[in-house]
Amino acid sequence: MDDSLFHVDGAPLKLLLLGGQKSGKSRQAELLARAWLQAGAGRSASLVATGTAYDAEMHERIARHQRDRRARVPQLATVEAPRDVAQQLQAHSRPDHLLVVDCLTLWLTNWLMPMEPSPLEPAQTWQAQCDAFVAALQAATGPIILVSNEIGLGVIPMGREVRAFVDALGLLNQQAAAACNRVQLMAAGLPLQMK
Repeated sequence: MDDSLFHVDGAPLKLLLLGGQKSGKSRQAELLARAWLQAGAGRSASLVATGTAYDAEMHERIARHQRDRRARVPQLATVEAPRDVAQQLQAHSRPDHLLVVDCLTLWLTNWLMPMEPSPLEPAQTWQAQCDAFVAALQAATGPIILVSNEIGLGVIPMGREVRAFVDALGLLNQQAAAACNRVQLMAAGLPLQMK
């Protein structure tokens, strides 16, 4: 396996995978994690999972993702972190360990549209989390793959809250793309190199 896939100009790979729902983003991230693990001895990889099951459909969706992941990449450890992505990057990034964050969209949802009430204003705490995430991403010493949805390609939503969410995700994706040395857009299971 060509290890240059995981380095860009001598720096560890920091890849943002963007795409719509069922575009193949998670599968692409898992395949890259498998390639990383197969490329050399002494390597490890973790998936930072941000999804939270608040209803039966989401519970089944998460269970399906877990089954698929175990089948494709059994050595990929999972860390549940619905809100603490920056802390996970700080704690686990190292040259011999690849991190996959799946996904930024649900992470943002957990901050801006929490199912459980918070004593703090979501937008204020979100900005601090976003700043910490970008700083942790820039400081990371190991390869990182971020998965996020591109939801801004359709019509402008009618509801104020939905418009605010689409705007916030677009800004988060822009910040992540700026901090990454590679960006791919996934469509129909195929990656298109953007950066």
